[in-house]
Amino acid sequence: MAELAPLQNDSTRYDYDLFVIGAGSGGVRAARTAAAAGARVAIAEDRYLGGTCVNVGCVPKKLYSYAAHFRDSFEDASGFGWRLPAAPEFEWATLRDNKVGEIKRLNRIYDRMLDNAGVRLIHGRARVVDAHTVEVADETISAAKILIAVGGWPWVPTFPGSELTITSNQVFDLDSFPERLLVLGGGYIAVEFASIFNGLGSDTHLVYRGELFLRGFDHEVREFVRDEMVKKGATLRLETNIESIRKVENGLDVTLTNGERLEVDAVLAATGRRPHLAGLGLDKLDVALSNTGHIEVNERFESSVPSILALGDVTGGAELTPVALAEAMHMVQHHFGEIPPSKPLDYHNIATAVFCHPNIGTVGLSEQQAREACGDIRVYTTDFRPMKHTLSGSSERCLMKLIVDDHSDVVVGAHMVGDEAGELIQGIAIAVRAQLTKADFDATIGIHPTGAEEFVTMRTLTRR
Repeated sequence: MAELAPLQNDSTRYDYDLFVIGAGSGGVRAARTAAAAGARVAIAEDRYLGGTCVNVGCVPKKLYSYAAHFRDSFEDASGFGWRLPAAPEFEWATLRDNKVGEIKRLNRIYDRMLDNAGVRLIHGRARVVDAHTVEVADETISAAKILIAVGGWPWVPTFPGSELTITSNQVFDLDSFPERLLVLGGGYIAVEFASIFNGLGSDTHLVYRGELFLRGFDHEVREFVRDEMVKKGATLRLETNIESIRKVENGLDVTLTNGERLEVDAVLAATGRRPHLAGLGLDKLDVALSNTGHIEVNERFESSVPSILALGDVTGGAELTPVALAEAMHMVQHHFGEIPPSKPLDYHNIATAVFCHPNIGTVGLSEQQAREACGDIRVYTTDFRPMKHTLSGSSERCLMKLIVDDHSDVVVGAHMVGDEAGELIQGIAIAVRAQLTKADFDATIGIHPTGAEEFVTMRTLTRR
């Protein structure tokens, strides 16, 4: 962590009090909030308003996930008496183009929000000249504080033919639907896209070098998702990698490290993201970076150059839009609020979801983490076929799991794999953050008949 520097109040010497580089979720929230606090603010963006989340991340991904779920819904409907007049057909162009229209609408909303807040928007890639100066769109601008909020950029490993891969930046807007898709990677982006395209009807293969994907998530959750994805038709090739890709007449010829060869229409490299710092000029200022290339900041989001601030994905924390939003609010309180926060931003018990099929929702510690942190724990699980599928005929199952510190009875982790897991875990996250006990969960009367009631009816201990 960079050392704390004393607050300064010499902003009248500069064109702006705050200059933000990057109009993604964190950058826009910081700009608007600082402006509302009375600061003079400008923001520069060289690509699209709303950043990764709005344009090539959370929003389009969730829309495509909805689209993929319809396939299951059509199949499930017959058990409830619905007869479709013909086999449903999927039109990629309709989904793609409707998505484009929605993203453009959101871009306009971000533009209006900045304008209504009195923030000057400059289109272009800004470059930091010195601790208080940036250059953008043939203009030199000074600012008391410069905030780096440029997010991350897809990273693709180098191997023969790696230039033939696509990334999450391109996958939403392909000219034609990939009937045969290979997804390379084992993080949440890879698992989500493998589920989505499998659901849309693509012959989907997930290739990952590790023994099991979603490293860092609860192991039981990972195994459960693996089994459910296989049941839904996705092909998983674990403990292997891509050796080479070669373009052939009907697509791409992929050779794997286990000697297997596949012919596919597209290869999506979902192999991680790195800070999008190229060309910003931070190297000229000797802004300290971590060994992973992220900007090191203190609790006030100051880098080793105190007037250069950073937040969001470029700082190496949880790459989640709500985290960037919270950091933006906290940063503004530190630098432009009347009363700075008394405590650093709390990163514990951040809930998250993975929009694979079925969804994952999780908050708090995994079972492995809880054993290390708490020592003695109790684990409660339930694995069941949801009521909906008693008539649909689907074999999809749901997993719910509570992890309890045995000494305090506090619920330290809650996990779910199942329909709308993210929606459900958001409420459970409040309870986990409030450090409610298993006794509190047990005393809560459930809503029947719902899947959610399982979280307050798990009485039988699974293991210690």
